[in-house]
Formats: sequence, C-alpha cells, structure tokens
Amino acid sequence: MDEKIKIFLCEDDENLGMLLREYLQTKDFAVDLFPDGELGYNAFQNKKYDLCILDVMMPKKDGFALAQDIRTIDTEVPIIFLTAKNMKDDILEGFKAGADDYLTKPFNTQELLLRIEAILRRINGKKNKDISFYQIGNYAFDTQKQTLTFDSDVTKLTTKESELLVYLCAHMNEILDREYAVNTIWKPHHDFYQFAARSMDVYITKLRKLLKDDPSVEIMNVHGKGYKLIAPVESQN
Repeated sequence: MDEKIKIFLCEDDENLGMLLREYLQTKDFAVDLFPDGELGYNAFQNKKYDLCILDVMMPKKDGFALAQDIRTIDTEVPIIFLTAKNMKDDILEGFKAGADDYLTKPFNTQELLLRIEAILRRINGKKNKDISFYQIGNYAFDTQKQTLTFDSDVTKLTTKESELLVYLCAHMNEILDREYAVNTIWKPHHDFYQFAARSMDVYITKLRKLLKDDPSVEIMNVHGKGYKLIAPVESQN
C-alpha cells in the first residue's frame, strides 16, 4: 500500500484548522496541525513532510517567517500560504518567502485540494523529467537530445519546446494544468504572468505543427483548465 502524503498544516484559527485537517484526512492525506509558528517550526525539525500549508497571520511566528525557517531545513518542500490579505505586495512577499501557491480567505476546501493536487503533479512532473524517451504515436521524443523523430526525419527542438513537451508527455492523455505549466516552465515574475502565458500558447502552436504528421496525435485545448496531449498509449523506456 502506498504511503500517505504527509501535510504540515499551521493555522491559528482552531475551527478552520480542524476543518481543513479533517477534510484533507478524508482525501487520504496524513495531516499534522499546529496552532502557531513556533510550535510548527519545532515539529518540522523532527519530521519529513511532503507539503506545507501555512497561515500568514499567526502568533509568535507568522507564516512568512516560518516559511523562511522551513526553507533553511528543506529547500524543496512545497508551501501554500493561507491569508485574509489580498494586497499585491503581500502576495509578492509570500512568493519571495518561498511559496508555491497562495490562497486568500475565505476559500472553498475543494479549491485548496485542487491547488495541492496541482503541486503534487508538478513534483511528479519533475520526476518524469528523468525519463529519457517518450513514444508519442509514431513520433520518438528524445528528452536528452531534445529531438523529435518521425520516420527518418529528425527535428531539433528548442529548450522551451522540449520542456513543454516533457510536461505534456508526463500528463499524456490527461489535462496539463495551464497555470501550473506557466509557473513551472516559465517561472514568471507575478507582473509578467500574462506575458508568459501568451508565450506558452505560441509554443503550443509550434508543437502542434511539429506533431501534425500523425493523425492519432493531438494537443487539445481544455477550456478554462489547460491542455491535453492525446496519443496512443505506448510503454515508456
């Protein structure tokens, strides 16, 4: 049986904290809840977690300070901030403190779950970068050489084309979340998100042209969500 994903939850609102813990436990996560930043930090030093959810406004140690302390222990663990604030400067401060995502109160618990799932897909996507070869219908995609081969025709991909195609392949026949892809591949400053999103659309168009010779392969737009690379399922090496 797979080990449960371990979530570190630090929230000083007792009712909200318990509600979130119980909800995430019903979704098969293992959740540890802490009521303030100091208690949370002490616990974090003694246990390995897969994801952190931090309230910003907490006694003793706020979420931003706690995130910075967490980053001295674990530079990779994903962090989601929960806050009643919605000012642009606060959002930027959160990302500077090492946030992967930011959710403003009040929020729907299902929205939090979707954010968590998107981050976990990103982590799995990074692992899938280690795959050196994908079969996409009649195309052979070499991720190390950044080449796409159809019959004997070999096309050299740009770095961005290759990175985007890796993520599409990692989610083959599933939806690749648009926001997740933009933030992961382009890593835009908050003010330049829309520019990065438009840039990704251009690369999607380029990849469609590169994959057009096999009618069984298609990159679909999924309205309001992202993209789906549709291809016959083949075993990957």
